[in-house]
Amino acid sequence: MARQVFITRMIPEEGIFILQQAGFAIKIHQENRPMTRSELEEAVEDSDAVITMVYDRVDACLLDGAPRLKIVANLAVGTDNIDIPACAARGITVTNTPGVLTEATADLTMALILAAARRIAEGDRFIRRGLFNSWDPLLLLGSGLQGKVLGIIGMGRIGRAVARRAQAFGLKIKYYKRYPLSSESSAECGAEYMPLEEVIREADFLSLHLPYTPEVRHLIDRRRLNMMKPTAYLINTARGGHIDEKSLVEHLRAKKIAGAALDVYEHEPSLAPGLIDLENVTLLPHLGSATRETRAKMAEMAAENVRAVLDGREPLNPAG
Repeated sequence: MARQVFITRMIPEEGIFILQQAGFAIKIHQENRPMTRSELEEAVEDSDAVITMVYDRVDACLLDGAPRLKIVANLAVGTDNIDIPACAARGITVTNTPGVLTEATADLTMALILAAARRIAEGDRFIRRGLFNSWDPLLLLGSGLQGKVLGIIGMGRIGRAVARRAQAFGLKIKYYKRYPLSSESSAECGAEYMPLEEVIREADFLSLHLPYTPEVRHLIDRRRLNMMKPTAYLINTARGGHIDEKSLVEHLRAKKIAGAALDVYEHEPSLAPGLIDLENVTLLPHLGSATRETRAKMAEMAAENVRAVLDGREPLNPAG
């Protein structure tokens, strides 16, 4: 009997082609929405492999109903949606797609910094509402980047890629990481290490690039939002749970910080009440890795991991 691979949402054809070439029987959730829990449970009952999205919750209860499952291939870098110890206890491999989305996410981060600083989304809405009648020396004044401080929290692959880009815009880079970079890496990024709360206080643009764990939930809470300059902007392309969104809405509404630009949200796809009504926030629908090249490579990596494990080989990208 052909080995069964289930994919929880349509992925780029490059990944599907690899699975087809390997002779696997492929089933794909066809609707353009996340699967319900009951749908996911039914789908994995007779699956040898599953390719999951970042919102698919894979826990012990789900695994108990999937006796044939050998691999969970997450189409993401993060794996906080997967109970890795529960998988390990059942001999199920977990893989992810690291590295490939670094450049795309760094590009988007710089786009959000520029969008926030120069009020790009506000300007677009202004035009579409028919409000533009002439050049105005005081219209939608934003912030320049040259000489400003970019504070980066989390200095892994993506954080370092953002720092390299930021140098070209004349930004001064301060960063916090649990373990500071080597002097060589810091010099390459043009970045200076500082304690977390000093980075928050000094940043004109504060960008989050750390993995999500329960310990860093609401890392940017009301107390730390109060530390930010009233002229500062908060940028998040990492995980929504890093920010206390309710407090962020309060600070944006009261203009205690200048603005924010977000690609991820704590309870995706839901937004914190009031967030969508604010002019001083740019909102994107989780587009960090959304280039054709990057998503195709992610699909290929997930498929290659599935093929390796089902063929009895070591996975290319084991997680955990």
